[in-house]
Amino acid sequence: MRLSEYPDDIGFATAIATAPTEATLPPHAPAVPPALMEEARFFRRLGLAKPLISSHLVRAAGNGTTLETELLASGAMTEATYYEALAETLGLPFRPVLDAALLHDLPGADSQLATPKMARLHHSAHPPVTVVVPEAARLAEFRAMLDRMPALRSRLAVTTPSALRAGLWAAGSRRRLGETVGGLFDAAPEASARVTLWGRQGFYVGTTLGAALSLAILQPIAMLFLLHVTLTLFFLATFLIRFEALRAHRRAGRQPPAPHPGRPRPIYSVFVALYREAAVVPQLVQTLDRLEWPRSRLDIKLICEADDPETLAALAAMPLGPQYEIVAVPPAQPRTKPKALAYALYGARGEYLAVYDAEDRVDPRQLEEAWRRFEAGPPELACLQAPLVVTNARESWFSALFALEYAGLFRTLLPRLAAARLPMPLGGTSNHFRTHALKTVGGWDPHNVTEDADLGLRLYRHGYRCGTIDRPTYEDAPSDGKAWLGQRTRWFKGWLQTWLVMLRQPARLVTEMGPWPAFVAQVLIGGLVFSSLAHPLMLAYVLTIAWLLQQSIHGSTPVMTALFVLDIVNIFGSYAIFVALGQAAMTPGERAAVGWMWLRTPLYWLMISLAAWRALRELRTAPFFWNKTEHRPAESGQALTPARETGGGTDGGREAPGSVPHSACIP
Repeated sequence: MRLSEYPDDIGFATAIATAPTEATLPPHAPAVPPALMEEARFFRRLGLAKPLISSHLVRAAGNGTTLETELLASGAMTEATYYEALAETLGLPFRPVLDAALLHDLPGADSQLATPKMARLHHSAHPPVTVVVPEAARLAEFRAMLDRMPALRSRLAVTTPSALRAGLWAAGSRRRLGETVGGLFDAAPEASARVTLWGRQGFYVGTTLGAALSLAILQPIAMLFLLHVTLTLFFLATFLIRFEALRAHRRAGRQPPAPHPGRPRPIYSVFVALYREAAVVPQLVQTLDRLEWPRSRLDIKLICEADDPETLAALAAMPLGPQYEIVAVPPAQPRTKPKALAYALYGARGEYLAVYDAEDRVDPRQLEEAWRRFEAGPPELACLQAPLVVTNARESWFSALFALEYAGLFRTLLPRLAAARLPMPLGGTSNHFRTHALKTVGGWDPHNVTEDADLGLRLYRHGYRCGTIDRPTYEDAPSDGKAWLGQRTRWFKGWLQTWLVMLRQPARLVTEMGPWPAFVAQVLIGGLVFSSLAHPLMLAYVLTIAWLLQQSIHGSTPVMTALFVLDIVNIFGSYAIFVALGQAAMTPGERAAVGWMWLRTPLYWLMISLAAWRALRELRTAPFFWNKTEHRPAESGQALTPARETGGGTDGGREAPGSVPHSACIP
């Protein structure tokens, strides 16, 4: 692109600056600031067509951006060609690629990942050169400076934002990786799962086990009774919290739609961590392309391991828009999803940030709803969880009960916890954050294999709160026992890590959370782990006592009778509440997909217990091992949810929020 090839259309510039009528801008278009008019004149001199400039002027005015930003985001101008033209206009050399070896990783360099402006190239045989990313709005000012100081031309060069970011990612990779892996542990070791058991914790655990073993030898009946009462109370507390969530769900109405904030949409970062996900890359890109958010306000980071050539090749083969950036994480232990997310957090440009999984199919207007909820909520509202809806319930009894479990968790239990302002363990995907709050609490713990639960509780301890939104994310559940067991084992291992972190300083936990929220957090995490580990023992006890009573060979005291009744309520009531929580939130189509497979709930819970025991073993032998769940594209017709089923449009709130499309829930 050469400036001399295009005419300087003064007539157009004058007309657009003085009379932006309906012939230039559409009716009800936002007022165009004078600075945008200056940009319009510049781009007309570069030869861009009047209709193209007019349409992007409207976008820039509406989105609170620049004309340059809108033209680049839309693909109307390619980045390399545009910045080469700017370099020629300024009389400076153009560098489309930067050698990372020449870039010094100076303090504060990571700020350039979010807003690339300039960097210094150092060469042993030549004077240093400063590469800059000029802006059209300040081009005249920049040119005037060069005219005043012509000697600067030999020390300056023009590059593109993408080239500058790529060079900085590579130049600072070693330092950034070290900070990612050790940052949370160095800043707040008590909040990190890097050390499984602190010395004091190990002492208390050893002392408790020793005392329990001694009591079991000296007073076995008393020990069994004490253990029985403890487990029964854990079961009962877990049951009661879920029962209250079900009761509240039945009387609660839907959340009213949040009003439009009345300001332009901010930049929204979208993080997706991918590892060995080449098969789902096309579906993922198609899903992200359908997000109803201005492209100029999107910062989509596809975060891959640098030694995963298949996924990187699949991404390279896709026609990714300017809103995408591929972040390659250098290989290092631990090989976990939170480490990848924490590494990419250095380059987050958004005021808000969403996290998705590679296999997710996201409601196109989910970002819009989250933004409105954030803007309407208090400043301490730091995270919003979208519901996860399983779409392959018919595939197997594992996926059916998984769908039931997810419906109860994301559409019944978590909304109740949020409404009561209680701690909320997050789901592993479709979390929306205020980026500032996320960074304030230290981001993700790279050593915790259920980083979502840990982060939700850590946000609460720092004074933040989590909420829920209604527009869902669709995904497929593992349909075979091996995949399900591997995933669930990882989850339990992470919950154990999270629970041990919570118990490092119990008094501090109560001070930071408050007594009742701290108790609820203990039940949600510790109660879940304990009840899952003990479930086979409790079930065996109940069945044994029932048989003995039937045979009339077991004498019973009032205390034992009361415990027996509580055990019956705990076990069979928990089965019932598990099914009721899920079915209360499901659509008729989802309930039909599950069918009668809910009758296998006792077997499902025994499988959950097996996963918990496996996790306990792995916590000692491989605490940071990430058991990767293999994903495949959704079946044809289910890959994406039609926009018309989720409201469509750009103003939102036209349909009742929280509705789950019937057709999207039935395979």
